[in-house]
Amino acid sequence: MSTQAVRDYLLDLQQRIVSALEGVDGNAFLGDGWTREPGGRLEGDGLSRLIEGGAVFERGGVNFSHVKGRVLPPSATQHRPELAGAPFEAMGVSLVIHPHNPFVPTVHMNVRMFAALPADAPAVTWFGGGMDLTPYYGYERDAQHFHRTCRDALLPHGADLHPKFKTWCDDYFFLKHRQEPRGIGGIFFDDYADGGFDGGFALIRSVGDAFLAAYLPIVERRQGYAYGERERDFQAYRRGRYVEFNLVWDRGTLFGLQSGGRTESILMSMPPQVKWRYDWAPEAGTPEARLYSDFLRPRDWADETPTALWL
Repeated sequence: MSTQAVRDYLLDLQQRIVSALEGVDGNAFLGDGWTREPGGRLEGDGLSRLIEGGAVFERGGVNFSHVKGRVLPPSATQHRPELAGAPFEAMGVSLVIHPHNPFVPTVHMNVRMFAALPADAPAVTWFGGGMDLTPYYGYERDAQHFHRTCRDALLPHGADLHPKFKTWCDDYFFLKHRQEPRGIGGIFFDDYADGGFDGGFALIRSVGDAFLAAYLPIVERRQGYAYGERERDFQAYRRGRYVEFNLVWDRGTLFGLQSGGRTESILMSMPPQVKWRYDWAPEAGTPEARLYSDFLRPRDWADETPTALWL
């Protein structure tokens, strides 16, 4: 097991993604490095890369962190209670991109490694991650492309993984208090240890390396679409769902807060402008209503016949 190899890959992935996004936006991401000295709840380091008020991206964060702690928090031992109380090491890259244009979807991606280090037993290592898309105005072509790219990234690791990880994503990114999906899903997996360290590491590399191919063609296709106050208003309303999920249900957010992580980095995923309304629903027959009826429900996007480029 070489955690240094994982760290090197994650830092390179972060830089590749930031460089590609800078090329699309035309503006640079800020860099904010941080260190946690030994002696506290956590020790380690990280690098936050952030853009705000860019030409294309209203806010985007691409974070790397590598921390060690004395006790695994409850969110990390939810499925492994036998490891409760063990020291741990965790590292990963996590990103959320919120574009200006409501016709360009928000995207989230995360790849990570956890290692529990019990005093009286060998280290237990597992991997997790995935990516998911949150459109405000739905386009079949975009959804199909995103899901096909996710499927193709998983194929080298077994044909059974995509159906499993897609369903897991649909189930996970679901606002139970509203009985509503956050977006159109993608892939999600956690506590993955099949194939040992090498198998898990290979899997997160496949997922991380597929992100730009999954998302950038959608940005390039939609960023020039004209929009007005109505579309921005609906985007802000739907962003409220994003905030609700991250603060109520997301295990990554809970892990960061419970373990004493860096608050600025944890909450970088929040959109800059958000709205809530009381008991609101879109008017039937509108593009906003179509998001709910046609897109915010599970579909086998990867297996659908590709539609026209503009749809």
